[in-house]
Amino acid sequence: MDAKLNQPRLSSDAPAQQASKKKKPAFSFIQELKDELKKVSWTTKDELKLSTKVVIGATFLFGLGIYLFDLVIKGALDFIALVVHFIFG
Repeated sequence: MDAKLNQPRLSSDAPAQQASKKKKPAFSFIQELKDELKKVSWTTKDELKLSTKVVIGATFLFGLGIYLFDLVIKGALDFIALVVHFIFG
């Protein structure tokens, strides 16, 4: 185990790799970003319009469903309150 601790560092150790990373110019990040964005499959205008309509329609339908369900629950609770009030005064 002592032999491993006293081994000399190789040129491929972490400090050497960190030094090579620091030499990269800062603008290379922007260039790499542009290259990656060119690979993205963007939606067409028609697909975007259709997706927007679907989301708006689904939101409206879910909202309407929740509203109707709330009305049913409110009616049931009001009926229970009326029955309790009628029985107990």
